[in-house]
Amino acid sequence: MITLTVLGCDGSYSGPAGGTSGGSSSGAASGYLVRSWGSGTSLWLDAGPGTFANLQRFCDPMALSGVVLTHEHCDHFSDIENLLTAARWVIGFRREPIPVYASPGIRPKLAQDIDGILDWREVGDGDGVRLGDLQVSFSRTDHPPVTHAVRIEGELGALGYSADSGPGWSLEALGPGLDLALCEATYTTKFQGTAGHMTGREAGSTARAASVRRLVITHRWPTVRAEDVRAEAEETFGGPVSQAAIGRGYSI
Repeated sequence: MITLTVLGCDGSYSGPAGGTSGGSSSGAASGYLVRSWGSGTSLWLDAGPGTFANLQRFCDPMALSGVVLTHEHCDHFSDIENLLTAARWVIGFRREPIPVYASPGIRPKLAQDIDGILDWREVGDGDGVRLGDLQVSFSRTDHPPVTHAVRIEGELGALGYSADSGPGWSLEALGPGLDLALCEATYTTKFQGTAGHMTGREAGSTARAASVRRLVITHRWPTVRAEDVRAEAEETFGGPVSQAAIGRGYSI
């Protein structure tokens, strides 16, 4: 069984936990924990601000099998610094370096030395890696800077993650047979085309075109109402849609 646990899901920046007058917020940006329970493989998928704190609720960060960082925007990678600090100064690190599969442009932004803690590996469009019993593959999306969506596949099913993307990219690029798609739906059609992201309507459309079995939307701006985005996604997807929330879990 593969499980996905939401560690953070705010889009572009972390809003105040509990929300504001204009919308609602998780208090943490993009980050997810993917686990294969048959093999014990655990993957931290994006490391936005606030997600390292939540990661510790669900697993031992020093026992991670790997980390995937989809692009160099801070709301998707900045908490890797907290992992480095904890490993070096607080918890202690007594294992082989943790493999990190990252899009270009992230490593030069790090403030700390990674030697002995992280085994940094840059990935590109079409690349694939094996992590325990999981096959992980990458597809470049419609989002500056270089950003990669991710397909994670095990014996029992496949998970797709859009990372950040405008509508010029489709979940279809991750291949057929997606049992669960985690797709960004940053805002409603009122803001369509303003920031290189997808609306709820566009997220639902791309999931439907890819014949996704289940759709979870994420990366919502903290000032946009969750229900408004979800309603748009459901209309075009043609079925129930789940809105990501911290601690919420899904299984394949």
